Amino acid sequence: MLSLLLYQFVSLILVPLFILALFIRSRKQIAYRQRLGERLGLVGKLDKGGIVLHAASVGEVLAIKPVVEELLAQYPQLPLTVTTFTPTGSAQVKKQFGDKVQHCYIPLDNILSVSLFLTKLKPRILILMETELWPQLIHSSYKRNIPLLLINARLSVKSLASYQKLRWLIAPALNKFHRILAQSEENRERFIALGAAPERVSHSGNLKYDIHLTDALEAKVEQLRELHIANHRVIVAGSTHQGEETLIVKAFFEVKQLYPDLLLVLVPRHPERFAKVQDLCQQHGLSVVRRASGDDITEQTDVWLVDTLGELLAFYGIADICIVAGSFFDVGGHNPLEPALFAKPIVVGPNMANFQDVCEQLLRAEGIVQLKENQQLQQQLQHLLGARDEAKSLGQHAQALLAKNQGAAQRTKTEIEQILAQ
Repeated sequence: MLSLLLYQFVSLILVPLFILALFIRSRKQIAYRQRLGERLGLVGKLDKGGIVLHAASVGEVLAIKPVVEELLAQYPQLPLTVTTFTPTGSAQVKKQFGDKVQHCYIPLDNILSVSLFLTKLKPRILILMETELWPQLIHSSYKRNIPLLLINARLSVKSLASYQKLRWLIAPALNKFHRILAQSEENRERFIALGAAPERVSHSGNLKYDIHLTDALEAKVEQLRELHIANHRVIVAGSTHQGEETLIVKAFFEVKQLYPDLLLVLVPRHPERFAKVQDLCQQHGLSVVRRASGDDITEQTDVWLVDTLGELLAFYGIADICIVAGSFFDVGGHNPLEPALFAKPIVVGPNMANFQDVCEQLLRAEGIVQLKENQQLQQQLQHLLGARDEAKSLGQHAQALLAKNQGAAQRTKTEIEQILAQ
């Protein structure tokens, strides 16, 4: 209790600093200064007594889609509220689910904001994802007898080392969960090492394997092909971060000297950086078309800059090679399974800490190329463009692994049903 009291005190006095940080962030993305009331727990006119599911940002929102669809079909009478932390996540919720779900930001993790949030929504169950471990939200829900479920739970070796320093705070929070559904056996063992009771933690699989080629997705891919009227070979670089575009653009520029028909589809992770990425490409003498313009891609186009949200998966569908970014510096990588859906060859950088288990499985299945150092990117792209059979085999192996490991969404839904039935 002493550790929790200390956390409650510190988190409360830091609220002005958190608000200030949001305003600073809003200088680049104005949405961070909007709907501040929700950050404080004032969530507005939302129906109470239902399911609350927290997905921090875009990647998590995409991952929960099969779970949300199952819950909407199973419990049409219960309001389903999907919360996020980032504005891009918020935009993806609205785009992906429309008015099928309620939406608001998750409150800042202090006793007053959390109390307002829970009092308003009165959830029958609170579901958190991956490493979203908010001690006050967890404690307040537990005290109100709101069942807690951590789904798609993951804990990298690096995160485990960091959380061990806060074990006095995190271990009690973990044991307030009704169940922790870990992505893999390795993740299960890490949560137990952090202090979770072994009987509370099970291996249910990774929700990010549960992606499917729907009619809507196929239609979107075909739409992109129609805009892409030139006879290019396409490299898609998805979810790039600052510094990575420079690396990728330089490698692309060199490889394009050997393969003039190349087109680079560049998908920055953060909307506030679209203009800077366009400038970077033009500084290298590359012709850029922005996706939001709706313009066709011609033989003269070098870079298709995707300045829209939620379209990356479809763009992987038109690729010849997929680069999954966030993996070249200290971010920890993004989801390499999305291009596997289309049997595309996948290239990632040295740092895949966020998807370590998935990456290791893909490596064992010979379904991915992981660079040992960033400077190998140009050489690897050049190699795969020349070795089409090898590239095709990489994609097929990745797709087979994806199909083999699906089912986490159904197991998650079953766990939720058991809790709600109690």
